[in-house]
Amino acid sequence: MDENTELTIKQKDLVTLVSKNGIGDVLKPLQKEIYLFDTYVAGTSHLEDKEVLKTLQINDQLILRREDNKFDKKAILVLTQDQKKIGYVPEKDNVVFSRLMDAGKLLTAKILNISEKGTYTHISIGIYLIDF
Repeated sequence: MDENTELTIKQKDLVTLVSKNGIGDVLKPLQKEIYLFDTYVAGTSHLEDKEVLKTLQINDQLILRREDNKFDKKAILVLTQDQKKIGYVPEKDNVVFSRLMDAGKLLTAKILNISEKGTYTHISIGIYLIDF
């Protein structure tokens, strides 16, 4: 078989790729986003640093992370790609998502819309399951 048409990655090439770019770049072609749900970001009016809201744009990828929270045992933080907090998945929507995350599933979100309502910033998001 011609080496130029071979679909496998040789072990030495794989080691080079991982050491240069990290494991994330190796897995990217194997992952797919599965749309789950549309919701919004809760708690934007309670942020200590509201300047982060001015940097957000439609289609921005967001990080979802479980949080140990005394007010909500199923709390899911919503963070920008540079780890800045913008709020939470609403409590009414987080039961299933927290269970998925606790089971080791990777969830992410994308900004669908941003609107100002007085002093409140409403951020609509789509939630996705990252599957490999």
